[in-house]
Amino acid sequence: MKEYEEVRSSLIEMLEDLDDRLSKITHDVKEPLDKDFEEQATQQENDEVLDSLGNAARTEIDLVKQAIARIDKGQYGLCQVCGNPIGKERLRAIPYSTLCIKCASQAGY
Repeated sequence: MKEYEEVRSSLIEMLEDLDDRLSKITHDVKEPLDKDFEEQATQQENDEVLDSLGNAARTEIDLVKQAIARIDKGQYGLCQVCGNPIGKERLRAIPYSTLCIKCASQAGY
């Protein structure tokens, strides 16, 4: 686990940022609708975009939490399909990656 302490700290920072972003999105969605019908339509469109952003943030939060759990269990950095190590470059780019580049390519990612 010591090998990935810096990655774990980075993931925790990422998690805090994502939680903060999700909190702001959730707050913005709860804003009351304007009395003007045209403005309501615009607000509803904005809410749809915010919902989409919120869902993306929730998904990323789950992926980051799973990566932290894999570090804690000593399973981080191993492909969940073939069991081979995930390249360091890939982990730098996508720190919550669960697949090596070969398996990700085969899966169509």
